Amino acid sequence: MAPPRKYPQELRDRAVRLARESDRPLAQVAHDLGVHKEALRTWVRQAEADADAGQRPKQLSSAERDELWRFRKENNELKRANEILKAASAYFAAELGQSRTKQSR
Repeated sequence: MAPPRKYPQELRDRAVRLARESDRPLAQVAHDLGVHKEALRTWVRQAEADADAGQRPKQLSSAERDELWRFRKENNELKRANEILKAASAYFAAELGQSRTKQSR
């Protein structure tokens, strides 16, 4: 679950629109709106990267970023499961080896 946002989505959308349409620097637009300039810069870059804008092809869109997060989480879970299975197979292989040596005596 995502953490709560400090700024409402309406403010973010309005700030991005003003930053794109205005000839003023981002820092000035951010100051006028009462948001941090780096937050505004991030919002503008993300808006440019989103699929509908397509202006920053090298940056991940929001949907791609969410998908990547899910894939990384699933990959970590699969790695943990694989380690458990490796440890279990080693344990059972050792048990089988001991029972075979006991039977051959």
